[in-house]
Amino acid sequence: MVEMTLVYEGQLRCAATHGPSGTTLVTDAPVDNHGRGESFSPTDLLATALGSCMLTYVGLAATKHGWELEGTRLTVKKEMVADPLRRIGRLSVEIRLPKPMDGEGLRILTNAVTTCPVKLSISEAIQVPITFVGHE
Repeated sequence: MVEMTLVYEGQLRCAATHGPSGTTLVTDAPVDNHGRGESFSPTDLLATALGSCMLTYVGLAATKHGWELEGTRLTVKKEMVADPLRRIGRLSVEIRLPKPMDGEGLRILTNAVTTCPVKLSISEAIQVPITFVGHE
C-alpha cells in the first residue's frame, strides 16, 4: 500500500504529497472548468499516469529482450466529453520508437503497453487508441 496525502489550497488548487518519497505536486482545475490551468489537472494526471506506465512497461520489455529503447517518446492526447457528465472520453497514445522494430518486437511492445496496470484500470468508457511510430 502506498499513501498519498492531499490538501485543498483553495481556488481549485490541490497539493498532493507522495508518502514514501515526500515529493509534492500541485493540481489546478483547467481554465475551461473554472480553474487557473497553471498545473496538471486531475484528468491530466490520469493521462500522464497512463503514458508513464506504458513507457515503464516498454522499458521492462526492452530489458527482458536486450533491446536498446532509451529515448522512446510517448504522447498522450486527452479529449474530454460531457455525456451527460464531464469526463475523459479518449486518450490517444502515440509511441515513437528510437529505431525500427520487427513484427514480433512490435507485438511484444503492444502487449506490454496494453497490459500495464494503469491501462487495465481505465474504464472501457474511455477509448485508448495506440499508435507506434518508427516500426517496419
